[in-house]
Amino acid sequence: MSTQHSSPLVRALSAVERVGQRLPDPLTLFFGMSALVVLVSALLVGTSADVVQRSGETVTMSVQSLLTIAGVRWMLTNAVNNFIQFAPLGPVLTVMIGIGVAERTGFISMGLKVLVTRVPDAMLTATVVFAGVMSSMAADAGYVVLTPLGALLFASVRRHPIAGLAAAYAGVSGGFSANLLITGLDPMLAALTQQAAQTLDPAYTVNAASNYYFMIASTFLVTIVGTVVTTRIVEPMLGEWDPSQGDGVDLSSDQMPGAAETRAFGFATLAGISLAGGLLMLGLLPGAPLYDTIGPNEPAVNSLHSFFGAIEILVTIGFIIPGLIYGVMVGAITSDRDVAKMMSDTMSSMGAYVVLAFIAGQFVAYFNWTNLGAITAVKGAGVLQAIGLQGGLLMVAFLVVAALMNFLVGSASAKWAFMAPIFVPMLMQMGLSPEATQAAYRVGDSITNIISPLMPYLPIIIVFAQKYDRKAGMGTLLAAMLPYSIAMGIVWIIMLLVWVYAGIPLGPGASALYAVGVP
Repeated sequence: MSTQHSSPLVRALSAVERVGQRLPDPLTLFFGMSALVVLVSALLVGTSADVVQRSGETVTMSVQSLLTIAGVRWMLTNAVNNFIQFAPLGPVLTVMIGIGVAERTGFISMGLKVLVTRVPDAMLTATVVFAGVMSSMAADAGYVVLTPLGALLFASVRRHPIAGLAAAYAGVSGGFSANLLITGLDPMLAALTQQAAQTLDPAYTVNAASNYYFMIASTFLVTIVGTVVTTRIVEPMLGEWDPSQGDGVDLSSDQMPGAAETRAFGFATLAGISLAGGLLMLGLLPGAPLYDTIGPNEPAVNSLHSFFGAIEILVTIGFIIPGLIYGVMVGAITSDRDVAKMMSDTMSSMGAYVVLAFIAGQFVAYFNWTNLGAITAVKGAGVLQAIGLQGGLLMVAFLVVAALMNFLVGSASAKWAFMAPIFVPMLMQMGLSPEATQAAYRVGDSITNIISPLMPYLPIIIVFAQKYDRKAGMGTLLAAMLPYSIAMGIVWIIMLLVWVYAGIPLGPGASALYAVGVP
C-alpha cells in the first residue's frame, strides 16, 4: 500500500495492515486458534449457563474439555466430518465449477467489458455494493459469486481488484440483514422475537415484515456508505495495482471485442436469461420441483425454502450453460476435453482453499462442541443486563454486544435464539418494541460480519485476494474491511436511533415504541 502524500487515516490503516501482515499465514492462524480453543476448553471446563435453543427450550450448557479421553476421541474420529461439514466447502467448490468454465471461455471477461461500457464510472462501485446487499436473497451465494466478480470488474477498468473484492464483500456481509425484499432470515428472526415478547405480553405478535421499512432504508445506507468508503479510503490505501504481483487475469486491456465475440456474447446472454427464467420457475410455480406448499398464515417467502436450498447448483448451471455456448461459438471449446480441462484447472486453483478449509473446519467444530461460544455470549449478556443502562444508551449497548457476539458465534439465528429472551422483554420494559430490538440486533450483527474470524467464508475471501496479490493475507483483508465496519456502525446506529425515537414505523404495523402496560 502506498502511504506517500496520503491522509492520516490511510497511513493509520496501512499501519494496521503492516501489523496484520506480521500475523502467521491464515493456515497457521486457524491452526493456532484451534489449539487455543482446546486449551481454553480445558481451563474453563464445567462453566455453565442457561441457553435458550431455537425451539424455545432452555437448557443448561457446560463447557466441555477437549483435553479429556472423550474430547480427544471426538477430535480424532470427527476430523474428516469436520472438514466435509465445513459450511462453505461444498457451496464454494460447486459454484466455482460454473464460474471457472464461464471465466476460462472468456464469457465473464466479455460481460465485464460490456458492463463497464454501460455503467457510468461514478456508478460502478455503487453497483457492486448494491448487488452485494441484494445477494442475501440467494442465501450465501453472494460470497462465492459476487466477491470474485467484484475483483474482476475493478481489474477490467484498471482499478485495484482487491478494492472491488472489498466493496462486494462489504455489501454481501455488512448488508446481509438489509434488502429491498423479504428474505429467509426475516421469518426466522420474527418467530424468535415473538416468542420472547410473549413472555411479557402473551398476545403480542411479530410478522416477518416487521423490519421491512427499516431494511429498505438500510439497503441504500449500506450502498452509500460502502461506495464512499471504497473510493475515499480503501482505494487510496491500496494504491495502484500491479498485475505482476498476482496470478489473476489482467483485464485492463483497451482492446475492443470483435464482431464474432459480440455476436457470441449476445446469443449466450439471451440463452442465460432464458435459462434463469426457467430456473426461477422451478421455485415460483406451484407444483414445480423446488416449490414448497405453505399454509394460509405462512409468509410467502417460505415457499422458496427448497429453491434457496438448491441455489448453489442453480448458480453453477446459470454460469456454465452460457459459458459453454460462448466458448463453442468463439472457438475456445472444440471438444469435451476442453470443458473437462477448464473444470479441473479451476479446482486446481482452489487447492489452497481446500487445505485452509480443513483447518478452519476443525476450528469451527471445536468451538461449537465445547459450547464456549454460547456460554460466553450468555454470560456477556447477563453482565450488560446487570449494568442497569436505560433508553437509547441501553439499545446502543445491546447493539454493541450483538456486534461483539460475532466473534463468538457465527450464526445470526443462533445468537438471536439466546439473546432475544433476555433483551426483548428488557427493552419492552424501557418502552422499545420487540421489532426495534430486533432491528438493533440486525444492525449489530451486520457491522462486524465483515471482520469476524468466525465468518465461514473468510478463507475463500483471502484466497480470492491472493489471486491478485500473492502477499495478501489476514492483515490486508482486515485493513481493507475495518473502515467499512466502523463507518457502517456509526452511520447505521445514528439512523436507528433517529428512526426509533422519531416513532417511524419499522415495518407494516410495527411501531418502534412499546407502551408498557397498555393492552
